[in-house]
Amino acid sequence: MALWASSSSSSQKLFIASPALKHGNGRSRSRNARRDLDSVVHVGMAEGVAIAYEEGERERPKWAEETPFSRLVKAFVSFKPLYSVLKLGARQVLISTAEKNNIRWREMRREILESDVYNELHSIENPSLQYPDYYLSPFHAYEEGNLSWMVSMLFFKAAAEAEAATMSMTRRAIPYASSNEEATQELRGNWLQAIKQHHMKHSGNATIETILDIGCSVGLSATFLADEFPSAKVTGLDLSPYFLSVAQFKEKKRAPRKNPIRWVHAAGEDTGLPSKSFDLVSFAFVFHECPERAIIALVDEAIRLLRPGGTFALTDQAPKSKILQELSPALFTLLKSTEPFLNEYFLTDMEGRLREAGFVNIKTMLTDPRHMTMTATVPHQHV
Repeated sequence: MALWASSSSSSQKLFIASPALKHGNGRSRSRNARRDLDSVVHVGMAEGVAIAYEEGERERPKWAEETPFSRLVKAFVSFKPLYSVLKLGARQVLISTAEKNNIRWREMRREILESDVYNELHSIENPSLQYPDYYLSPFHAYEEGNLSWMVSMLFFKAAAEAEAATMSMTRRAIPYASSNEEATQELRGNWLQAIKQHHMKHSGNATIETILDIGCSVGLSATFLADEFPSAKVTGLDLSPYFLSVAQFKEKKRAPRKNPIRWVHAAGEDTGLPSKSFDLVSFAFVFHECPERAIIALVDEAIRLLRPGGTFALTDQAPKSKILQELSPALFTLLKSTEPFLNEYFLTDMEGRLREAGFVNIKTMLTDPRHMTMTATVPHQHV
């Protein structure tokens, strides 16, 4: 069994729960505090058995490559009547996971749709924004993709369900966690820790004072960043004014921050924000929803926006994850039915794209069993 959590060829430090794994009811709870050790894998516990973040034997899942079986799945997904069945199946997997783990999917959706969240739209939406063609594709079993809002008898739309869906995704990624809170702590905590350690090591001791979270959806990742870096000014940017309306509505319900989160309706490839104005640019679960041409444009925009010594961070599905590489045919067919650009993402050489854009100190590691976090630095002499 491979015990390395790193998927980068360069030497790096990895995470392990610390100071101890607390047992209770046959499960464990990792503490907030973490330390980094050379050549150590982050571990969790399930029923008293240690679980490693394990890499598979390949660079990416076999089903993402041009194989006869992959082409067959693509043909299935392209056949609209079958696609309709598959997308409903994929949706049901998320809802089933939520219901099994006390995630209040339907109640959370109702709370949003029956609130006055709609009043936020006028202050968020940029009516002149030109949406990229790929963004208008169906996503996540929603025909209108991420631009949907209203609920009909047949469809439950993206903006009202995004938080519950994210919680369900987290539980599927970390099924051995004893609670939803513990799963979130592990997934988000490891991601934030990777960012902090990278910036401390490569930024020349510069503090993180400004953060841009591109593709922030309903604001979950931006909120975690604002909580982790309370003195920083955080901007959450997304293409969907509906997602941003939910983000702004929910943030207003929280205790006031010293630096309120700013929400911007814009394209991540062309933000319109000033060059060299951020210390950290983050992408959380964004790139797997983008064709390669958009990934390249997002990376180029990130290096334009970052100050010299600034940190780029992305967390997303890990091509080297052993779990993803060994998905059953039924599960990966469902996965591909809701992610139109998943193959392009898995086939993209992300570290290579970052190097081409001018980033240095590129590091990639598994930060949970299914996801990796990749960090990089803008050279201090970058013009």
